[in-house]
Amino acid sequence: MNIDNQILFFLSAIGVFNSVILGFYFLFFKRNKVISDVFLGLLLLSLSTRIGKSVFYNFNPQLSKTYLQIGLSACFLIGPLLYFFVRSILQNLNYSFAKYSLIFIIIMISIFGFLFPYKENPEIWRRIIYYFINIQWFIFIVLSIYEARQIFRKLVTHRTQISYQETWILSVICGVFAIWLSYTLSRYTSYISGALTFSFSFYISFLLIYYAKNKALVPVTNKEKYINKIDEKLVKEIQEKINILFETRKIYTNPDLTLSILAKELNIRPQLLSQFINDNLNKSFTQFINEYRIDEAKRLLKESTQLKIDAVGFESGFNSSSTFYSSFKKITGMTPSNYQKT
Repeated sequence: MNIDNQILFFLSAIGVFNSVILGFYFLFFKRNKVISDVFLGLLLLSLSTRIGKSVFYNFNPQLSKTYLQIGLSACFLIGPLLYFFVRSILQNLNYSFAKYSLIFIIIMISIFGFLFPYKENPEIWRRIIYYFINIQWFIFIVLSIYEARQIFRKLVTHRTQISYQETWILSVICGVFAIWLSYTLSRYTSYISGALTFSFSFYISFLLIYYAKNKALVPVTNKEKYINKIDEKLVKEIQEKINILFETRKIYTNPDLTLSILAKELNIRPQLLSQFINDNLNKSFTQFINEYRIDEAKRLLKESTQLKIDAVGFESGFNSSSTFYSSFKKITGMTPSNYQKT
């Protein structure tokens, strides 16, 4: 391998390496992990698998056909994971639908790969599957852009008002689109895709370092400043509706609860509910709901001692044990087990 190829291999491989490290960080090591971190971690690992296949195949054409199949199969997850990541940050995600959709895709890919392995059907994978992957990937990019259309509009009209979470969404969508574009324009530019992955991962690393330096690694959306305030009478009406709904149905224990779903249950506009929570209560939607969930968890820890602590978290509406533990300690100042002993 000459010096030029060595440099290209290094730039491409280091991108894959960074993506793997960041992927595992978001999945297993990030504190106060939320569901969007899980989707981002899985997205980075899927990209790493895809890019890694291209990098090694570019410099070693004798690479095992099994690895080529795994690399292409990972592409089927990139688009959906991007879409679910965007919707989770925008607090408009049905977690159960996302989970079962990903399981369905994995099962279908596995069945197809077993029936039509790359080793025995290379033309099917190189032509039909390859083009189908690019189309599916592009469709989910478009859907993600549509979900984030208000953020892209703000990028043009009010760039200085873009929040930290919105910056994440823009960065991830643009990064994934750039990688997709490099594959679409040429089938033989895997080193470029690897370099793009490196840039993509490095940019995320830069955001993490910058935000940590400013002590703001909090997974909530920055609260907007509203010019038109809600009338005090309407504020009381909204609060009363919430109290009645939460006391009678405990809808906050639904792990798939989103701002849109809650607004529909209250029979008010999502924008009005968002303003009420952000401006009048000075909270994010996640913080607002989690406070009710923690109160429910505190009650269960005292009254239903036969339940395991993880089960208490799920009964209270949390979709993961890590989120429950971190939220409980953040709000109460102690762990669930220590609270149960008091």
